Amino acid sequence: MTQNSELRTPQPRVLIIDEIHPSVFPMLESIGVEADYRPKIEPAKVCEALAGFDGLIVRSKMRITADTLKYADNLKFVARAGAGVDNIDADALQERGIALIGANEGNRQAVGEFTLGLLISLMRNIVRGDMEVRNKVWLREENRGEEISGKTIGIIGYGNMGQSFAKVLSGFGCRILAYDRYAPEKITSPAENVTLEELQLEADIVSLHIPYIKDNLGFANEEFFRGFKKKIWFLNTSRGDVVNQEALVINLKEGSIKGAALDVLENEKLDTLTEQQLQIFNYLAQANNVILTPHIAGWTHESYVKINEVLVEKIKELL
Repeated sequence: MTQNSELRTPQPRVLIIDEIHPSVFPMLESIGVEADYRPKIEPAKVCEALAGFDGLIVRSKMRITADTLKYADNLKFVARAGAGVDNIDADALQERGIALIGANEGNRQAVGEFTLGLLISLMRNIVRGDMEVRNKVWLREENRGEEISGKTIGIIGYGNMGQSFAKVLSGFGCRILAYDRYAPEKITSPAENVTLEELQLEADIVSLHIPYIKDNLGFANEEFFRGFKKKIWFLNTSRGDVVNQEALVINLKEGSIKGAALDVLENEKLDTLTEQQLQIFNYLAQANNVILTPHIAGWTHESYVKINEVLVEKIKELL
């Protein structure tokens, strides 16, 4: 054995347990990381499989807990290929000195554009009008909509997604207010930094861009909706658990919410809805002032690749 081979550092190895865009493999190779791709691995087998690996890349297959990591004797990082890390126990990683890597930057443009699309579709009755015309119903006056220009838009949560939405709105001649209770220092032009109470007083449109953490569970509840002075248009492209859907439905029925667009739901496994959840879902599904989409705000062909670029760059910096 030569002296050089004795000093050579072993190549870092990463286990990938979810389907991921194939662009990740040459990217990882370019920074000297070996990928072991097992997208069909059963969640129960991930624990033992992690032994010896330097990193783990996961999407939504499973929740990563302390128990998942018990055999991860060499793990340096867990990387979430997507926005949000609510399926990863951050405290468990911190206790083990394992870094947590997210890729929110990878799909922020997708979310900003999609949220704008939802807003325009909602305020201009595009989905409803399309369905009516397909059924040979031609109603112009009944589908008269509203313009974004001149409105006050309240963005709650001003991280990557909230900032992206503000950016795409900036050319519409609207006033943008932003509230972020964790990082108010992030709020800069084109948004104005306001309190939640100020936002509730002024907003015509409200869009949620907050993460799902314990403190945000049911954030948009009855008290939240009652706090608005005006009738509002409501958007949620963040996480379903941050909205109390029963409170949302109550306010839709009462007319204090003009319409809602939801890309996320409290329970997205629609074949497992409880009786109460089913009643709420049925109302939302039948309401002509509600738009429902299947958690696709950040899901584009471009973002699928951008997420890999963000993750690999962060892994490179870490290693």
